[in-house]
Amino acid sequence: MEFLSERVSIDRSAERFSVVISPRLSPGKRTLLLLWTIAWTVCGIYIFIERGKLPSGDPLRQYLLAFLAFWAYFEVRVVHALLWRLKGFELWRVKNGQFTIKDSLFGFGKANNYFVDNITGLGLIEIDRESWKWQMNESVWVIGGERLQLEHLGKKIVFGKALSDEEAKALLPALKHALKYERKKEA
Repeated sequence: MEFLSERVSIDRSAERFSVVISPRLSPGKRTLLLLWTIAWTVCGIYIFIERGKLPSGDPLRQYLLAFLAFWAYFEVRVVHALLWRLKGFELWRVKNGQFTIKDSLFGFGKANNYFVDNITGLGLIEIDRESWKWQMNESVWVIGGERLQLEHLGKKIVFGKALSDEEAKALLPALKHALKYERKKEA
């Protein structure tokens, strides 16, 4: 096993090629994300309690109910992102003619399989660093930051969550080589 960085490891053997990517944050960012999640949770609980104190005919109750619906949506997203940053991994594997990508949280997650022969256009994602979309995708409270892409049967697949530009550039040749080797093995 070789370590590309403290967050990325590569395991190469004759039967398979696998990569494990840890989306860990620096201790300062992790603490801020945890505090922000706690503050968001406390605010929602407080608003829920205050809504319960209002009389049943008060129109503010309906407003607070709508607010709590939005709050609950973002609560789920933020808690999921926090758990991903604390205990999640992105796993890649090239084995038996398939390229598998799995987002693993506590060992659970859906593995997506792509036939190696149908993969085209493997490369780095073109990033517009000035765009709002990229800035949002890079933030610590979302699960994102993909750096690599491929095309499988006409569908664009993005992966490589939380990779730095340097890590993505170093992983790309290794992945291309593993896919090429797997195609030769299958032929």
